[in-house]
Amino acid sequence: MHIFNFLAIIFFSFSWASGLNIVYSNDVHAVNSGMSTSLSDTIKDNHILFNGRVWRNRYNRIMEDQFLYSKDFLQSSVTIGGKTFIEVPLRYDIYNDEISTPTNRGLIIQLNKEVIDSFSIYFQNSNHLFTKIQGDSLKELKGYVNVLYAGKSSLYVKYKKEIELLAVEKKYDRFFQTQKIYFVKDNIVNQISGKREFFKIIADNKKQVRAFIKKNGLSLTRKEPESFVPVIQYYDSLRQ
Repeated sequence: MHIFNFLAIIFFSFSWASGLNIVYSNDVHAVNSGMSTSLSDTIKDNHILFNGRVWRNRYNRIMEDQFLYSKDFLQSSVTIGGKTFIEVPLRYDIYNDEISTPTNRGLIIQLNKEVIDSFSIYFQNSNHLFTKIQGDSLKELKGYVNVLYAGKSSLYVKYKKEIELLAVEKKYDRFFQTQKIYFVKDNIVNQISGKREFFKIIADNKKQVRAFIKKNGLSLTRKEPESFVPVIQYYDSLRQ
């Protein structure tokens, strides 16, 4: 038996016996400077990436699903400890704020959130970057957030799904999606619910920003968080 398969079986058997924590090999590529392609490094890399729990769907009786973008696994990458693994199929459960990936043995693994730095999901011709914010770094914002802009200030979107009870024919529960926009300025988290709140936050350069918006025919809307990006970029350019 090939040594790699033998070790993978040992990993799987040990993990299954110790509470469904498993490590499993998969066909992915790791990118970092000076990375060895030896068998031992391959096993180590897979151990780092595929450390997690077997995923089970607890919500199959609820209409719709708990995932962002799609319930299918999407082309993605994930970064752990500064090492980026590419070509990792992921889906993002925004009800539980967890990501999962399939193995080549038919299992689905919920990846260990504690070790993940960030991940990117490619969807509808765009690459969507998500970073993990620790609970003690920005008190009002934690978990995975979509990074729309990162400069002197930052713009994030936090996606969430909730369950609406008896929403379908008064018989079935249903998932529905919400999102919140966060503008981080001087390490202070500000939730943006509309233009009024945004202009209060940038009061120091409000006049110049309004002129920029008018000149460029821009429109700011909470439904399209990306609409704030060029405005915040300009605002940052005005700050010393």
